[in-house]
Amino acid sequence: MRDSADARVVVTGLGCITPLGAGVDDTFEAALAGRSGVGPIRQFDATGFPARIAAEVDAEIDVGDLPAKEVRRMDRGVQFAVAAAREAVADAKLELSDAQRNRAGVAIGSGVGGLGTFLENERKLREQGPRRVSPFSIPMGIANMPSGVVSIQHGLRGPNLCHVSACATGTHAVGEGARAVARGDADVMVVGGSEAPILGLSLAGFAAMRALSVRNDDPEAASRPFDRGRDGFVIGEGAAVLVLESLAHAEARGARVRAEVVGYAATADALHMAAPDEGGEGALRCMRMALEDAGEPSEAVGYINAHATSTPAGDRAEARAIQALLGDRAGAVPVSATKSMTGHLLGAAGALEAILCVRALEAGQLPPTINLDDPDPDCALDHVVGTGRRAEIRLALSNSFGFGGTNASLLLAAAR
Repeated sequence: MRDSADARVVVTGLGCITPLGAGVDDTFEAALAGRSGVGPIRQFDATGFPARIAAEVDAEIDVGDLPAKEVRRMDRGVQFAVAAAREAVADAKLELSDAQRNRAGVAIGSGVGGLGTFLENERKLREQGPRRVSPFSIPMGIANMPSGVVSIQHGLRGPNLCHVSACATGTHAVGEGARAVARGDADVMVVGGSEAPILGLSLAGFAAMRALSVRNDDPEAASRPFDRGRDGFVIGEGAAVLVLESLAHAEARGARVRAEVVGYAATADALHMAAPDEGGEGALRCMRMALEDAGEPSEAVGYINAHATSTPAGDRAEARAIQALLGDRAGAVPVSATKSMTGHLLGAAGALEAILCVRALEAGQLPPTINLDDPDPDCALDHVVGTGRRAEIRLALSNSFGFGGTNASLLLAAAR
């Protein structure tokens, strides 16, 4: 990111709806306390599935005063995005003139889009014929609709983007949104990810890959990143949205600056559809490039929110990359794996973890990894275990890696 006030990119608003709560404060407080959002699946009958647990959203989805008819025309993932964006825009106190709306955009991505909408309408097609398929089935389900609806609701007429890069989606949306501001394409970007993937097809597909935890009898302990007993990730749902602005724009309107996006990078393993590079080479390059983008050495990193999904291969590869990045400091830089509590929100995960990093920078408190009872020696790091840890940090690094070998790293700095 560049140094001028027009090109410096700051965070002025946060919003989310997650398995830990409706809103940023509830989610962060639950994370600091080490509370799990995982339980038996309630959205459908999972009897007979290898994995029968998930991190579901319990809270009411606050879509404001929208007519019920309009809400019914939104996929669950779109409703999540609407709720998270409402909170983020309100938190930023974002009030724009008509002209300013032309330079305010949206980039809210999704890993799988409105899969539930497509499956329901395919069922209608199969059982009742083509005339029973909803005329809204396509606009409800396409992946860019969270971004589109948020743009419509808030009158944001700048770039309207949707990143779809599996589990790196949310981080790519934040990073690319920040780049759009830094290069002058927009003054404001509302960015993040939204996902509603707790469906039979998703569960069956991930289970067939042996990617999911099958610790069905102890759901709160199922997601256990970096632990020897980890056996896969726990699928989650929700949305996370951040308001990004140029520093000059934020200062001109007297906005509160919560943090600054100082570095971002994206790389590819170019190796396998689903398996990570065992040595973490692509992840390591990504973290190093994010630091180079910020003009910071690895010694400046004060905290890392790891991608760490609780899969045997993925956690090991990321740990090796972090060890290589930090060298002798690998045992002294605190690392959290917050998916142990939130589950894996797929396309929304990176944006949620960016929010947790911003709150950690503000509060001087780091969220923990839970269920790390027997640390894998191959994943030796300074793990924040059990409950939060007090630590005043300047720079936080957030990682996201996804199927297709896609990698994204984001470097966030305390407000200055």
